[in-house]
Amino acid sequence: MKIKPLFKLLILAFLAIQLVSCDNNETEQKFDQTPTERLNAQKTELNNLLLSSEYGWKAVYFTDNTQLGGYTHLFKFKNGGLVDMASDFDSDTAIYGSEYQIQLGSTVSLVFTTKNRIHLLSDSDSYPTTALRGKGYKGDFQFLYYGQENGEIIFKTNRDFIELHFVKATAQDWADLPKNIDMIDNVIGAPTRPLFRLLETNDGTKINQFDFNFSDVTRFALANSIESGSNMSYNMGIAYTPTGITVNPAVQVGTQKLTNFIYDDVTGEFTATGTNNVTATIKYSAAPLIKTDDYKKLLDGEPQTVYGYIAAYLSTAPTNSPLCTSLLNEINATLPANQKLSRIQLYFNTPYGNYIEYRFSGGKPTIYHTVSTVENAADKTIVLINEYWDNGAAIIPEPKFLKAIDQKLLDPAGLYVKKEDFKIRFTNTVYTFTSASSPFRITTYGL
Repeated sequence: MKIKPLFKLLILAFLAIQLVSCDNNETEQKFDQTPTERLNAQKTELNNLLLSSEYGWKAVYFTDNTQLGGYTHLFKFKNGGLVDMASDFDSDTAIYGSEYQIQLGSTVSLVFTTKNRIHLLSDSDSYPTTALRGKGYKGDFQFLYYGQENGEIIFKTNRDFIELHFVKATAQDWADLPKNIDMIDNVIGAPTRPLFRLLETNDGTKINQFDFNFSDVTRFALANSIESGSNMSYNMGIAYTPTGITVNPAVQVGTQKLTNFIYDDVTGEFTATGTNNVTATIKYSAAPLIKTDDYKKLLDGEPQTVYGYIAAYLSTAPTNSPLCTSLLNEINATLPANQKLSRIQLYFNTPYGNYIEYRFSGGKPTIYHTVSTVENAADKTIVLINEYWDNGAAIIPEPKFLKAIDQKLLDPAGLYVKKEDFKIRFTNTVYTFTSASSPFRITTYGL
């Protein structure tokens, strides 16, 4: 009576053995190549891919999107291990030839073996900020191959394991690369446009605003919420395109991630558009989004304070406006070759009153401009009012070569004063003085 159940068990066991056998056969077929053979197959696959695109490949390389922007590179790979390359690292967008190899290690990698544009990002002696001294732009020239997806080649950088996609380039990509450089001035902002900018997001129901600050040296932007009690921010690397910019990380508005911003030449705005009325726009503002009370410590009756623009350390400060830099250069252009404007220092509530001190190198005597101050409480500015000029020994007429910049400091609409939250080379607190009626801003140390 128990024969049938036993027979059934034998049948089931037989089937199980057959299934395991089939699975083992498939596994054996999958791994019938040695590791070396598999790597060689991947090497051939990658080289064929690189050669397959008629106009080569394009990669927008964000080396570290926590502090640096993106750099567009174009590659045209050729037989014999040769490659033509161009980039928008700087204004030189010409095409240069060099060599590449597909190398075998623990994985397959693309290595640019002779110097070309990609190596500008890995030069440790070339760094955009002192914080990156010895690190350069944190770039790489060896890229580990991770296959392909949707027609794109997927790499990861050898040093920092950052994912990088090569997408098929077009003839237009090569022709338009110089337009990336043209876009830089639009991102920085023309000298005639307001200095204050904001990132405004719209999720279709609510608008949020963020104070927006961009550094062209690092191609990086900071955007912090202006809403009281909010710590929301967008910190993003920026890459230039012929029609605007792309950002990384993306700006998330609601559930949508926006990366491509289109430039409007009329308004100077950059706008990324999603679906269902979702947008993110970088735009200008005539006044700071948040007006600080930092100017109050400069008013009469407060303790003595001194603020110094020191050319040796602050001439390249990203917070100096283009108009400020232009006026400083104009001053130096009027001086003999061995003389330069070395400092502009603003003194408040000293035993000698309030005054602006203009110091020079090369033996030129210091010039002083004594001023009085008035508070514009409504606009939160301090207004400097002319009293007289002197050279430390006698009253003198207004020096013509200082007139243009001095007029900005004595703007009748006043100056916005801001204690910045960053440092430049030293531990001194950085303060900026911004004209309330013109795009003039100068960077100083609290001394």
